[in-house]
Amino acid sequence: MEILGIDIGGTGIKGALVDIESGQLTSERFRLDTPGGACPEEVAEVVHAVAKHFLWKKKVGITMPVRIRDGIACTAANIDPSWIGTDVEALFSSALELEVTALNDADAAGYAEVHYGAGRGASGKTLVLTLGTGIGSSLFVGHVLVPNLELGHLRMGGTTAEALAANSIRKRDDLSWKKWAKRLQKYLTYIEFLLDPSLIILGGGVSRPKRTRHYFHLLKTNARLLPAQFQNEAGIIGAACAAHTQTV
Repeated sequence: MEILGIDIGGTGIKGALVDIESGQLTSERFRLDTPGGACPEEVAEVVHAVAKHFLWKKKVGITMPVRIRDGIACTAANIDPSWIGTDVEALFSSALELEVTALNDADAAGYAEVHYGAGRGASGKTLVLTLGTGIGSSLFVGHVLVPNLELGHLRMGGTTAEALAANSIRKRDDLSWKKWAKRLQKYLTYIEFLLDPSLIILGGGVSRPKRTRHYFHLLKTNARLLPAQFQNEAGIIGAACAAHTQTV
């Protein structure tokens, strides 16, 4: 069974067909630029163009950088503020004339890892952290998502966790891997105290093997600590997985 997954980002909107049994892409990714301003109607037009590229007439999963509750956007990050209060699922369902499941981008990355990636087969609580411009977070109990967490905004050291330990901060401040790992360790210790997960998965560009060798050995957690298996495809795979999981 295939489902079309679409990942809406600040600069690009990309989609691909996903095999729900394996989590593998069954088509090449197709990408179009996110329109300037990224207001709802303009984004919906581009999403329609992506779906049309695949001649798709079935279920669609869509992920974007907003909190979505009952289909409605509650926040807007790197997109137009007019998204707040927009019924995202209704908007895209109308534009595509298809059944749509929409969710937060960090939650979608979590779906990919928990169902097909580093967290596959794990029991208990799994925390997926995406280290990039900020810190995205998703929490699962078994395969059940606890939606819309913003654990990168936890207060630490007079600021937020992501202002201390995001990968963008490592680059901006030209931190050594050792110094950055020390900051990340403080965040992981704090979040373990709060949530007591069984497994922590670190994603983003720093989860690639050529990066993890610089800092993974410096981190100590009570939970199992693993690098994510998916990077650029996580949103597409997770969106498709959520569309299947939330409607079966």
